[in-house]
Amino acid sequence: MTSTTSPPLPAVDRPQPSAAPAGRSPRRRMRKDLLRSRIAAWSAVVVIGAFGLLPVYWLLATALSTPESTFQFPPKLIPTDLTLGNFTALAENDQLIDYMINSLVVASVTAVLSVVVATYMGYSFSKFRYTGRRSLMHLVLASQMFPQALLLVTLYTVFSSFGMLNTYTALVLSFTTFTMPLCVWMLKGIFDTIPDALLEAASIDGASRWRTLHSIVAPLAAPGMIAAGLFAFVRGWNDFIFALTLADKEKQTLPPGLVSTYIGEFQTAWPQLMAASLIVSVPVIVAFMFLQRYLVGGMTAGSVKS
Repeated sequence: MTSTTSPPLPAVDRPQPSAAPAGRSPRRRMRKDLLRSRIAAWSAVVVIGAFGLLPVYWLLATALSTPESTFQFPPKLIPTDLTLGNFTALAENDQLIDYMINSLVVASVTAVLSVVVATYMGYSFSKFRYTGRRSLMHLVLASQMFPQALLLVTLYTVFSSFGMLNTYTALVLSFTTFTMPLCVWMLKGIFDTIPDALLEAASIDGASRWRTLHSIVAPLAAPGMIAAGLFAFVRGWNDFIFALTLADKEKQTLPPGLVSTYIGEFQTAWPQLMAASLIVSVPVIVAFMFLQRYLVGGMTAGSVKS
């Protein structure tokens, strides 16, 4: 008996799948996603930065331009006729220097007064319990709900009755009226983060409440106090409507002083106004540069209670 065997089938060349290293495709995908997220983030930064810095650039460009090139049409994004005459003219304006001195005096006193009053009020709201405390806290907070211009007539009448118009006192008190509520709540949040056990330890050691506040609590809350003072300073430096209404030309601060100096009925000196605006912004910028870390620490210190 013979056995027959079938001949072997011819080998067929079939395409073999490429053996890619394991994990290469997910890594590529992750790299692409990371690259896209970085591009999106930097694009957002560029757009937001352009939105915030373009007005500053236009302010500087106008300050360095001549009056003729300022009103040309179409306007040039990069000015060609540059001049420093707009800045040198500011040094010859004695009235502008007086406005700056008034602003420094009013804003500085407003900052100090707001921080001092807010420190005692915030500490009282945070560490003491007494009748009417919560109602008083809500009353301080409710004062922020009224538009500031709504109280202008009332403050003008009160200051006129006491003979306080056209004085630094009227400006300081009016600015402090609107800066103090926010400063109080800011410092209260910071005082809430200070442990009560620290105050009890100071009391056991014989420190009075006055000594505890000034020697222990105040140094710990210094960043928040600086942040509150900087807010009050900027508020007093930038105010326009109250400084224009409650003070005459001798006591006016920079915002109404610049308007009365460079904005007229028939013509506005835009290059000089922009140059003056840049110069008067220097004190606030310098303050932010030196107090930036205190400002950030003070604004975030009361956000989390320990």
